Amino acid sequence: MDSTTTSPRRLAVLISGEGTNLQALIDAQNTPSLPNTTIVLVLSNRKNARGLLRASNASPPIPTAHLSLPAFLKSNPGKTRDDYDLEIARLVLRAKPDAVVCAGWMHILGEGFLDVLKCVRTSEGEEEEVPAREVPVINIHPALFGQFDGAHAIERGFEAFQRGEVDKLGVMVHRVIKEVDRGKPLVERTVEVVKGEPIEAYEERLHKVEWEIIVEATRMVLGEVI
Repeated sequence: MDSTTTSPRRLAVLISGEGTNLQALIDAQNTPSLPNTTIVLVLSNRKNARGLLRASNASPPIPTAHLSLPAFLKSNPGKTRDDYDLEIARLVLRAKPDAVVCAGWMHILGEGFLDVLKCVRTSEGEEEEVPAREVPVINIHPALFGQFDGAHAIERGFEAFQRGEVDKLGVMVHRVIKEVDRGKPLVERTVEVVKGEPIEAYEERLHKVEWEIIVEATRMVLGEVI
């Protein structure tokens, strides 16, 4: 077995909030569920995201970074949202990840970010970062494929079920492409939902499934790394 096989797979995780999906990855790294894997960066677009504390408190501590779009635009007059996405790409690529997991990342990544990680565009900065090969990007979304794309999917899905407009709900981890939540699912699973129950009961079941499938999908995509 050569050194490329035994070297730990490097994972960058993008978050915006509490970081419970991140915690599932932290707990799973270097276990049979996610073997030979090291989280090398946790990046947030919100300075006060609790997930950053989860990373700092991990053993060993995981490097963190944060950069919000408003702060970036304020500090860089004349820059655009696309420039912000390119800066996010630079921050990610400095960690030299084998894969990127969006685990509750509440910012739609533009085509520029994806093109940089696909090696079809450079980051165009003073400190240009160029990956040696395409870096896959995956995202967890609390809905079944094609059902409730975009924001507030849990609430929209739950309300639709209670009105009888859909007969099942679920969650998926999919590849990130420029069309929001339209990438090919790696793992997709239905979640039980009950007529008349409070949404909090459904959310609790959904989150437990999320913590399972984000690890499963991450292992799958890292298994593609050569």
